[in-house]
Amino acid sequence: MRVAVITLVAGRHRHLALQQRGLAASALRPDHYIVVALEDPAVAEAVRDREPAADVIHVRRHADRLPLAAARNAGARRALAAAADLLVFLDVDCVPGPTLLERYAETAKDGTLLCGTVTYLPPPPPEGYRLTELSGLASPHPARPVPHDDEVLTGGDHSLFWTLSFAVTAATWRRIGGFCERYTGYGGEDTDFGRTAATKGVDLRWIGGAPAYHQHHPVSRPPVEHLDDILRNAAVYRDRWGAWPMEGWLREFARLGLARYDPATDTWGRQ
Repeated sequence: MRVAVITLVAGRHRHLALQQRGLAASALRPDHYIVVALEDPAVAEAVRDREPAADVIHVRRHADRLPLAAARNAGARRALAAAADLLVFLDVDCVPGPTLLERYAETAKDGTLLCGTVTYLPPPPPEGYRLTELSGLASPHPARPVPHDDEVLTGGDHSLFWTLSFAVTAATWRRIGGFCERYTGYGGEDTDFGRTAATKGVDLRWIGGAPAYHQHHPVSRPPVEHLDDILRNAAVYRDRWGAWPMEGWLREFARLGLARYDPATDTWGRQ
């Protein structure tokens, strides 16, 4: 099985470097490591002379927004053109555990969407994270299933799908059809992908023994800096599926006086 790892990058080169080190230390090394640079010309230098060798491709912003859906699709096209059998997507902040690729490869089946556990790490010490210590720094995210290392949980809830760490066979990627590129900027494209997978009869499976460790960075809750992206992408999802996604964030924006819901038109907009 030829395994391709795909990650998107717009800054956070130190996070990318640790991910690359994690892949180099994996029990199963990737056959193809694709780094999609989102108008970040410094990425090529950041990954130079490191293992595994990175295949850097460049994607332009869309109306000054990060085209996350289109960038993942571009990475997948590069992987498939090089005859990948398994596509593994990792957020740039995510460091793969040593068995992540091995477990994804040995549990991969056509018609399944594989998700490993993700642990959110505390802020790093001054000398930075050490790969060998990541597993002891925190527990996996409590809002997702946590199977045992040799366990595979089938019949998962597609609404819990996230893009931090997942894998699909080439045939399954083609069956789902990739990410909807109507989404630009932050939010919504992952929920849409999970919903599409469900409608195509693709089973969501939680894979034990495939951990990823999410490196710490500051966040806003709710993500007010992405207000316009979320409002726009939520409307795209509503148009496609007849329901509102990210409702928790939308309600928080309303509570903060940043957004309002109009029941007469069933629309969300800026306050």
